[in-house]
Amino acid sequence: MKETPNLTYIDNLADGDEAFRQKFIGILKEEFPAEKNEYLTAMESSLFRGASELVHKIKHKLNVLGIQNAYTLAVQHENELRNGEHSLKQEFLSVLETVEQYLKTI
Repeated sequence: MKETPNLTYIDNLADGDEAFRQKFIGILKEEFPAEKNEYLTAMESSLFRGASELVHKIKHKLNVLGIQNAYTLAVQHENELRNGEHSLKQEFLSVLETVEQYLKTI
């Protein structure tokens, strides 16, 4: 079953502060696409160490968006990239697409 990103963590963190909530969401919407593109560029160039650093940044956003299985996948993908492997690339790309589409709706 595919996980659906959500704002539960952000809503709890904001605790009713709408300005904080919107600022947090704005940061996600700004940073995520850039990090995704940098990841894709690194992967296309077989720069796996650099890609692992980007996955490290992205995984925290996955956690904030409440998709725990995706976070776990990111941890595994980050570790394998550090070892020069990339067997989880397609699965991770699917997660990135899901998040990107979700961020366009909020």
